[in-house]
Amino acid sequence: MALALSAELVATVAVVVAVAGAVNGVAGFGFAVVGTTVLASTLDPAAAVAFMIVPMFAVNVALVGELTREELRTCGARFAPLLVAALVGTLAGMALLDRLPAAPLRVLLGVVSLGFVATAQRAVALPSLPTSADRERAEGPLVMWVVGVVSGVLFGATNVGVQLVAFVRSFDLSHGVFVGVVALVFVGINGLRVGAAGALGLYPDAAFALASAAAAVPAVAGVAVGTRLRDRVSERLRRGLVLGLLTVIGLRLILGGAGVA
Repeated sequence: MALALSAELVATVAVVVAVAGAVNGVAGFGFAVVGTTVLASTLDPAAAVAFMIVPMFAVNVALVGELTREELRTCGARFAPLLVAALVGTLAGMALLDRLPAAPLRVLLGVVSLGFVATAQRAVALPSLPTSADRERAEGPLVMWVVGVVSGVLFGATNVGVQLVAFVRSFDLSHGVFVGVVALVFVGINGLRVGAAGALGLYPDAAFALASAAAAVPAVAGVAVGTRLRDRVSERLRRGLVLGLLTVIGLRLILGGAGVA
């Protein structure tokens, strides 16, 4: 799972994480799925997942700043069961990461990417997660634990937290608070993952770890640009561009992993 760094690869990674950061800054989500799936189309998928952990942590730290102290305290208490359960599931998913063959993992990333598109698109109505009609049940510890553990396993193995984002979106939150809460959940998870990745041997050498840390710089810069553009880009346009990009990437990963392309 080593990463042979070259000038061309460094430039490619910098552009990928910067664009992914801008997407996250505009839409409030998407950094992990865009960055990981794009890198996995050219790198070993397990290396792409591990490489993105530190940039993801840095991006979410930057976005948590959008919450006020009161919102941070209230939302932290409200979503604590979800966060703890997601941490448990994430560790299980990370333990599986280095044991999965490259081709099946690439297909899995492609499927998850298309699943993200399916849950985010609005052209076809899909069964939704709990909404205001049963909000009390959705906020119960049991539901949060189930969603957190299942989503955590998937997130630990692929960097994609589709269910977590969709679950948080089902609550009655303003867009700014939604962005902050999603970031809050992933700050906790990715903070733990940085240490766990080292303990599990997912960083093959010091150069890999340093390159991952350095990638946080263009990632955070991209978030800053995306945040400034958030109010200037229509929701329909940003959603269409992000979902179109992820559809192409997902199909490419599935076909590549299956040996078709």
